[in-house]
Formats: sequence, structure tokens, C-alpha cells
Amino acid sequence: MSFFANFGLEPYQWILALVCAFIFGISKAGIKGIAIIAIPLMAIAFGGKASTGIVLPMLIMGDIFAVWYYSRHAQWGYLWKLLPWVLSGVLIGVWVGDKIPEALFKQIMATIILLSVGILFWWDRQKVKRIPNQRWFGITMGLLVGFTTMVGNLAGPFANIFFLAMQLPKEKFIGTTAWLFFIVNLFKVPFHLFVWGTITVESFVLDLTLLPGILLGLFIGIRLVKYIKEHHYRQLILVLTAIGAILIFVQ
Repeated sequence: MSFFANFGLEPYQWILALVCAFIFGISKAGIKGIAIIAIPLMAIAFGGKASTGIVLPMLIMGDIFAVWYYSRHAQWGYLWKLLPWVLSGVLIGVWVGDKIPEALFKQIMATIILLSVGILFWWDRQKVKRIPNQRWFGITMGLLVGFTTMVGNLAGPFANIFFLAMQLPKEKFIGTTAWLFFIVNLFKVPFHLFVWGTITVESFVLDLTLLPGILLGLFIGIRLVKYIKEHHYRQLILVLTAIGAILIFVQ
């Protein structure tokens, strides 16, 4: 990955990376869903597959804070119900992601984002209070969470749908998803290191230089969680997410 050599990055790459670090921090502070905006921006800056290896350590940095801050709210019963299928989905993603070319990889990422937008829009339009939570629902969502998190760090919408169906209060929702993604993201590291080769010493040093952006996002995100109106937020995220997917298609 020659673009990492001596941090020989273009100014736009630094700007996008810092903006994304800030967004990841906000997301890990509890404003779930906003991180999906940063995924296509990182793909634009560094390429679809390479960006997943840069993003993963950034997410783990945020996860460490999230599990510390929200740990007491985690609902482990729901977590264990979903986790085995998530890890299975990760393994499927490892196999698929290692066999497809870069252009197709980007198209898959964009398609997954648009699919996520459709699912979230459908959820907002429903009048019922719950999504069916039978066994098939947990298996399907778990596999989708695992596959999408491995292929493009795009699992947030699917995880959100599952835990929304369980009607978890805000703090329990945040605490449970924090632990889910901390465990899953750590599980993904060896595959990025030894199978895809997308995490390198150079990329990790780059992640460390972006840590202040993550910390700033965490600081602001904690405060936004208390004040933002969910309905307005969700509508904004749907629009921005769709724009992000379109950017990947046209780049």
C-alpha cells in the first residue's frame, strides 16, 4: 500500500480521515447509525478494501471507550443470542471478501449501504411496535451483521434493527451494541492481518495519529446523546447514508 509510505497522503485524504475519525467517535459515544456516513468517505480516500483495515482499529479505539462508559447497561442475554451467528457471518465475509476484485468490492459496499437505508426507512414507516423476534429473525440479522461488518464495517443498521425489535431502552441499547461490536471487531483483526493484509504497521500508525479526532467525537457525542431528537436524527441519517452509497457508485 504505497500511499501509506511516509504518510505520503494527499490533503483530501487527511481531511476525510480526520472527519471520519470524528464521526466514528460520535457513533461510539452512542449516536448509532451515523458511522455509516464515514464508511464511503474512507473508501473514497483509501479504496474500498484497504479502507476496511484502516477503519477497524479506529472502531476498536472507540469500542474501548464505549464498553467502559456503557458497560453496566449491557444485556448479555440478547448479546449471546446474536453473537454466534454474527461470528459465522464474519467467516463468510472473510471468504467472499478475499475472492472479489476491488471494483466489485466497492459495489457490494454501496449496495449494502443502500439496502441498509431501505431497511431503516421501512422500519420508520411501520406502525407496529415490534419486528418479529423469532429464531429465524435472530439468525438472519446475525449473519447479516457479521457479513457486512467484515466486508465493509457496515453492520450498524442490521444490529440496530435487531435490538430495536427487542425494545431495549436507550442506555441498554447502547451498552449491548457496544459490547457486541467490541467483541466482533477484535475477532476480525486476525483476518485483516493475516488473510487480507489490510492492517499494517503503517496503517496502524496512521490510526494513532487520528486518535484525537476520535476522542473529540466521543466528547461531543456523549453530550449529543442527551439532547438530539431521534426522529429528526434518523431522517437525516437516511438521507446522508444514501448520498454516501451514491458516492461509492460514481467514484
